[in-house]
Amino acid sequence: MTQVTFISPSEIRAKFSAAMSAMYRTEVPTYGTLLDMVSSINHEMLSNDAALHRSMEVTGQLDRISEERHGAIRLGKPEELFMMRRLFAVMGMEPVGYYDLSPAGIPVHSTAFRPVADADLQKNPFRVFTSLLRLDLIPDQNLRESALATVEQRDIFTAGVKALIEKAERQKGLSETDAYSFIAEALETFRWHEKANVSEALYHQLHDAHRLIADVVSFKGPHINHLTPCTLDIDMVQKEMPRQGITPKAVVEGPPTRKCAILLRQTSFKALNEKVAFLEGENQWKEGYHTARFGEIEQRGCALTQKGRALYDKLLAKTRTLITPKADGSNAEEYRSILAKTFQEFPDTYAEMRKQGLAFFRYSVTRKGKDIANTGGEDGSLDDLIKAGLVRFDPLTYEDFLPVSAAGIFQSNLGDNAANDFAESPNQKLFEEALGAPVISEFGLYETAEEQSKQKCKETLKPARAA
Repeated sequence: MTQVTFISPSEIRAKFSAAMSAMYRTEVPTYGTLLDMVSSINHEMLSNDAALHRSMEVTGQLDRISEERHGAIRLGKPEELFMMRRLFAVMGMEPVGYYDLSPAGIPVHSTAFRPVADADLQKNPFRVFTSLLRLDLIPDQNLRESALATVEQRDIFTAGVKALIEKAERQKGLSETDAYSFIAEALETFRWHEKANVSEALYHQLHDAHRLIADVVSFKGPHINHLTPCTLDIDMVQKEMPRQGITPKAVVEGPPTRKCAILLRQTSFKALNEKVAFLEGENQWKEGYHTARFGEIEQRGCALTQKGRALYDKLLAKTRTLITPKADGSNAEEYRSILAKTFQEFPDTYAEMRKQGLAFFRYSVTRKGKDIANTGGEDGSLDDLIKAGLVRFDPLTYEDFLPVSAAGIFQSNLGDNAANDFAESPNQKLFEEALGAPVISEFGLYETAEEQSKQKCKETLKPARAA
């Protein structure tokens, strides 16, 4: 009996990410412009900054930067979230973090599906920010029931992908042939569909309740609404977009410009106004327009500890009490100035961030340390080994998302009036019930990665003991 050889989940993820990128580039040509722009800027940064190049090389990020992407989808019912978890599991992606966006007037709660092990992240760090619509936050009961009836009637997954998910679960993997079939079938879930599932009248009712509700409910599936490349200098991207004929959002979301980047900074261009066809009767369609899909770019910095995150959240909240950025950009300069001034309280050297326990780092033995390890090893505290030049530390990349930034990106592309007054209603338990699994704590993942790197240094430098 011939034994089936399985392709690794990371390889399936890499191939799927590349296929989705190609599909989205065809659907949204400006995305291709963003990729070219980001590639050029990243090349320039790495060419001009030897320390950055070395740090990325040591931490295994040099090869992954050009392939790095995150996408975002919005689901309409719990059953879709449950199956989506199973689909992403085939690609080695697990749900990390819980995000409630209702305080910002966005009627969804979310998680991010991504690889969690260091080795898998280095092979391909593809992530998909996945939101579940909170129909319970629609105050109009009749509209809520109409929306529910619409999403209940659809099936966003092909029969083929469901069969292959079940096969992967049963066999604990997929062959190369099955993996290619899985990718082709899975892409259909994320593809753009011009024909809506609703009439123009219902679409506008949903749109008036919230533009995002209209986007989730009105179509056959959760079309990928943005696919995001990663840059090493988002401020340069923000300046370059207008030169390429692209209008960026007014301000970059997240922390201010810093020497030592932290967490996540994001910008985007305005959502496309695309032609759609509304269902007006059996095989009868009426032309209209829908605005949802947009381009986004991100810059990832150092992951923060819970202490560091608390300081970040405090400083961002303090900034927002002083000024809120307007979608039209009329106070963009003032906002950037106040944000930068407020964040002066946050240390801007990795050494000080490490000393204060604000960030996570990856530790590695230097060339000098390896020479000593080969001639007997070295005892000492981690600080002593660092001072002696035997161990170096580099920032652990933040692999996750920020609720305020996500809301800011949503709102800038949904319009100034998109932030409806939804009451804060976090319900992680309800979300996890729909998901069919608990979400993973991102802090635990960073703590584990940091501790493993320390232990590896300790083992490498451990003095040889006499027998």
